[in-house]
Amino acid sequence: MLPRHELIARCKITTRSDPAYVPSECLVYFVRVCRDDNSDALFNQLYESLAGRVRCFSIQSSSQTNSSTEIKIREKVFDQFVNLLAHDRIEYMDKLDYYEVSFENVMKRRYLDAQKQIWRDEKRSTAFYDEETGEPTVAVERSAGSFDPFNPPAWADADYRSRLWETIDSLPPEQRQIILMIDRGIPIDSKDPDACTISKTLGKSEKTIRTYRNKAYAVLRAALNEGEDV
Repeated sequence: MLPRHELIARCKITTRSDPAYVPSECLVYFVRVCRDDNSDALFNQLYESLAGRVRCFSIQSSSQTNSSTEIKIREKVFDQFVNLLAHDRIEYMDKLDYYEVSFENVMKRRYLDAQKQIWRDEKRSTAFYDEETGEPTVAVERSAGSFDPFNPPAWADADYRSRLWETIDSLPPEQRQIILMIDRGIPIDSKDPDACTISKTLGKSEKTIRTYRNKAYAVLRAALNEGEDV
């Protein structure tokens, strides 16, 4: 094992032709063994080098544009890797073993997986919203009706719950925030002046909150195939 200062210095090298360059597979290994050494200082420095390589690889795998779609894909790849690494610090994650065997091949697969999901989410979102107004389409609005996404017969179905949360994540920020607050049992409004309400928390009228909620419900119901096809 190299002295720490030398290991840190070599892991910062990004030029592969440099004789001192540390392969990414080895860098993943060195970052992971910090868990056994209980060395946060070493982990933090090696993590910076590894995180830089993950971001660099995501950019190289993409069209190298800064479109919102490409940025989402890169961030998804990065976040997934960071989450794996964070869990591995607490408890061994065998999924990271693959990165120690063939870092680039695994990263390519992760990029393609993220790309498919982001493209699918954007395509679905486009189908639900009018391109000119940004509002839910008429067909989607009609599908809302009286709908409670958190209390359907299908709630026991893991696939339903997964699709529900994916669709909630794709909602516009104000709609997503309202739906999440409803899920936590916070009322839209209340006669009790001291009660915590969505209207009071967001500083919007009850009518505005209900309008946002209904638009969100329309999209959720359409996405979950509860109403008419859109």
